[in-house]
Amino acid sequence: MREMTGRKQSAASPCAACKLLRRRCAQDCVFAPYFPSDEPQKFANVHKVFGASNVNKMLQELPEHQRGDAVSSMVYEANARVRDPVYGCVGAISSLQQQIDALQTQLALTQAEVVQLRMRASMLSSLVGGPMDGSLPPNKHGVHHAKSMFAVEVDQPNLSETLWTC
Repeated sequence: MREMTGRKQSAASPCAACKLLRRRCAQDCVFAPYFPSDEPQKFANVHKVFGASNVNKMLQELPEHQRGDAVSSMVYEANARVRDPVYGCVGAISSLQQQIDALQTQLALTQAEVVQLRMRASMLSSLVGGPMDGSLPPNKHGVHHAKSMFAVEVDQPNLSETLWTC
């Protein structure tokens, strides 16, 4: 038996790569630690995109501590190429970048709207002539004013809300 990524595998059960390639899985098989027999599609996609010979060469040229990351990258790219044969992972990255751009634009618009609302509230506060807590001085007849309400309509696309200030 040989040790492989935290579990034992007998010589009778080849790794996914050797199983797909229909060859005997040697004790020192470079694929075995990264393509276990219970994940055949993982190697099938990598083989389809890169070819077993190229994957073998790439893994042999890397130090062992970097091979796991290299296999993860190859699996990601291979899966992306199977889903999108033309653009692969570049298509996914481009789509995510477009989402980031759209969200950053939306955030900037929302932040500008907050600044605008704060300025309007500040202007209303200065028009009333004091704090916006509803406490107004009595008029010339000694009668306190009724609490005044001002409504500010925010009319933006996809947003309609009223900011109430006193």
